[in-house]
Amino acid sequence: MTELASMAAVAEAASDEVFLTTPFVQQLIRQLRAQDTNGTWDNKTDLQLLKPYIHTAEERRALPILGDPDPETLWYLEIFYNAIAVAIERETGQMVSSMMKMSHEGFGRMVLIAGRLVVVNKQLRDVHRFGFSSLATLAEAGGKFLEEAIEMIRSYPAVAQFGALA
Repeated sequence: MTELASMAAVAEAASDEVFLTTPFVQQLIRQLRAQDTNGTWDNKTDLQLLKPYIHTAEERRALPILGDPDPETLWYLEIFYNAIAVAIERETGQMVSSMMKMSHEGFGRMVLIAGRLVVVNKQLRDVHRFGFSSLATLAEAGGKFLEEAIEMIRSYPAVAQFGALA
């Protein structure tokens, strides 16, 4: 049984390495490291930095069904969407702005806007439970937002470039 568990751990680590190289996850790591102005996280691995985004089934069960989001959770939520915005900018060359409106109960909306084009429009609920079950689902969620936004900008380039200086 120990050998099987060891093999599973090796397989999980190998798959984590694949997800760590995705454009969205790389940008999320950059955004997190940029927040560490005092070098406190210099010795943390990328997986350790991403841990606040990943909740095991047990950790998720421990969270209350209803609750108010704490400032740290809101901070991680903003960094998640800022990473998507910067990844969109890098891919398309269009400046992307984020706007979040949140009630104290954890309900709200996040939008990412390029020019006059809304490229991400996400209704948020139960923000106090924000997180993903694995690095794979984190990478998939961010990657999906990124792909859809890039496609939107490529479909409507004149709207995305509105107001840009020529």
